Amino acid sequence: MSAPLLDLSGRVAVVTGGSRGVGRATALMLARAGADVALSCRSRVSDAADTVETIRASGRRALYRSGDLCRPEAVAELFTAAEDELGPIDIVVGNHGVWPPADVALADMEAERWRATLETNLDSMFYVCREAARRLRDDGRLVLVSSTAGQRGEAFHGDYAASKGALISLVKGFCVELAGRGITVNAVAPGWIDTEMAHPAFTDGRRRRIAAAIPIGRIASADDVAGPIVFLCSHLGRHVTGEVVNVNGGAVLVG
Repeated sequence: MSAPLLDLSGRVAVVTGGSRGVGRATALMLARAGADVALSCRSRVSDAADTVETIRASGRRALYRSGDLCRPEAVAELFTAAEDELGPIDIVVGNHGVWPPADVALADMEAERWRATLETNLDSMFYVCREAARRLRDDGRLVLVSSTAGQRGEAFHGDYAASKGALISLVKGFCVELAGRGITVNAVAPGWIDTEMAHPAFTDGRRRRIAAAIPIGRIASADDVAGPIVFLCSHLGRHVTGEVVNVNGGAVLVG
């Protein structure tokens, strides 16, 4: 029998924000495809430990490190742990980030909120990308999780939209810098996802209205987003770079 079409056996992956939501789903899916996985969390240590134990139970190696990725030292510690315990790094998925749930017009937004969002969603991702460029093996894969908000904006969440739009621009240039080493750099841009981060927006009947506005008729699961990420991390996506894969059920086409 021929080898599986999507086989990541022998690969080592780093997934930031891997304790819950899309990060956890991606870490588990990478492991099911054969990869060993190092993941990060900021404060959800018990969730990260549970994800690691689930991966280990499947026969793959895994570890986690907790820390604030807004600190370059924490990013370096994560990558060093991955290399020391799992081996040279083949895949990096930059998934961590925040979405402040309160609606705030840009005219009323405090500088503290703007700075905090940009620091978490953009500055820390710069540190991850810089470390990935230094540590990824040739023919590696780097995938950043952006958002539809980064493409079309999001009223009353200008800080979030700006940070996610910047990631798309980062991908477009970074892919050229790393292309000579065979490393691909891509982004996925999810719409609404049924994760803990989005739940504050699903109150007062909004969940039903949001789902009704999506042509495919439902809000994405974390696995719906993890699947395209894992594709981009595999040999099947080896000629895809500098692209943004939309995972929104067609929502951007109608609204």
